[in-house]
Amino acid sequence: MRYVVLACDYDGTLARHGHVDEPTLAALKKLRASGRKLLLVSGREIKDLRQVFPAVELFDLVVAENGGVLYDPAKRQSRNLAEPPPPRFVERLRQLKVEPLSVGEVVVATWEPQETTVLKVIRELGLELQMIFNKGAVMVLPSGVNKGSGLKVALEELQLSSHNVVGIGDAENDNAFLESCECSVAVANALPMLKEGVDIVTQRDHGEGVAEIIQGLLADDLRSIDQRISRHDLIIGKCADGRDVRLNPARSSVLVAGPSGSGKSTVVLGILEQLVNCGYQFCLFDPEGDYEYLEGAVVLGGNDHVPGEQEIIQLVEQPEQNVVLNLLGLAIADRPAFFSRLLPHLQQLRIRTGRPHWLVVDEAHHLLPSDWAPAGVALPQHWDNFLLVTVHPDHVASPALQAVNLVIAVGASPEETFAEFSAPLGTPPPQTGNMQSDKGEAMAWFRDGQPFLYRVAVSHVDRQRHWRKYSEGELGEDKSFYFRGSQGKLNLRAQNLQIFTQLADGVDDETWLYHLRKGDYSRWFRESIKDNELADEVAAVEKEHDVSADESRAAIKSAIEQRYTSAA
Repeated sequence: MRYVVLACDYDGTLARHGHVDEPTLAALKKLRASGRKLLLVSGREIKDLRQVFPAVELFDLVVAENGGVLYDPAKRQSRNLAEPPPPRFVERLRQLKVEPLSVGEVVVATWEPQETTVLKVIRELGLELQMIFNKGAVMVLPSGVNKGSGLKVALEELQLSSHNVVGIGDAENDNAFLESCECSVAVANALPMLKEGVDIVTQRDHGEGVAEIIQGLLADDLRSIDQRISRHDLIIGKCADGRDVRLNPARSSVLVAGPSGSGKSTVVLGILEQLVNCGYQFCLFDPEGDYEYLEGAVVLGGNDHVPGEQEIIQLVEQPEQNVVLNLLGLAIADRPAFFSRLLPHLQQLRIRTGRPHWLVVDEAHHLLPSDWAPAGVALPQHWDNFLLVTVHPDHVASPALQAVNLVIAVGASPEETFAEFSAPLGTPPPQTGNMQSDKGEAMAWFRDGQPFLYRVAVSHVDRQRHWRKYSEGELGEDKSFYFRGSQGKLNLRAQNLQIFTQLADGVDDETWLYHLRKGDYSRWFRESIKDNELADEVAAVEKEHDVSADESRAAIKSAIEQRYTSAA
């Protein structure tokens, strides 16, 4: 479920002339019964709101006084989210006979044209206050306090994300909270300037407009209007003509596939970087420990520890926390069962909160093998927001493949990747037209269209992760380099590039040249370090038949140091 919260303004939106009609109340009750949360975001004071709207208990939380107060109707408790108005400010307004004048816990309110006098007093007293307008009403609040800041606190209280909120309003002061909502709505009677900036304008006005949105939420979670909301799209690259390649962050399932060392991680990390920057939460299954140094995420597990279900869920329940599950300590044969046990918990969390927004499964053929059919595990109705990464698409479970709406093929033979994807589904692969990708390119196939080439956006995350992991990290025994020599008498292990350069200086010339002539160095850089450019440069050195041990050492060390300065 994408939208688990409806955040609604009161006057002019939910209410007409201060009153909410029965059909609108009935719609609110239906939405609440669906398991969604209701938030009221109003400029009114709590005591006033409770008098005019006895059904306020329908709402989980109320943001009142235009963001200045948070009220819990179930507990009938409120707390101020900012400092109360300075007494000297209120006293001066009364001296100047500013009327009407209402003083709340945080807000001071009046009506136009009193804003001129109010501004004069603010300047006269040197106060850090702001004026906010609402169809003729003038509200004075501490700087930075508005409906948007109040909504943020309410969502934190409920451990929910703004990416799962539909917000609806009608006036100027609603802009601040509508901008932060994943889907912003204006009722038909809203101010023209508000209508211009929102995702949707209802056909009906006031409470009937709210009921219209509720009907859409209950019918299909607003799926029918997804294409009208593009401001959150992820930009994953550019076509040759300069057009952006866009990815819907909420209703997409993506497969990234290609041979080892073809650049899959560049594609994946470009997507992850944007998810982090935009505040979408992800949970990443990392069977090979490739994301140990991923910025913006907490890593659970490792060689000697398999993360437990409870610690995973406790961490993922925090809306701002991205999680990487390092499964190196889990045998390949045990990985499908681990995924099967955890998936229902994550799906329940998604139903309740809409999070984690993305589930990323690296080495998907390990966790979701083609024969994956766990007993007692109900497959999700919609496999939305899955990112699967694999070298063998035809070895991945068919239900997961069927849900994919974007296939990204990386490497020299995208037509083979598309064929491997299509075979388990019994569908013909698309025609690629003999298009050939250059370095830094991939081929994208949105399954309702034709494949096309695009240049992959290289992420800062990719460069940083790659640098840290391979320069100073701890590669596993199977991915380390071993100086053994022609007789196999040595067993010197280099688990990263720093140690490799140190050992390179210490081994004898015969051992060094033995591995050089076999092409072992470029092979390691390509397969384990996953740096094709470095591998190509080193391969050129290996092919020089008359190069000496000292010359080749210097050339290879220089190539490493140019890319990984800490390896010097």
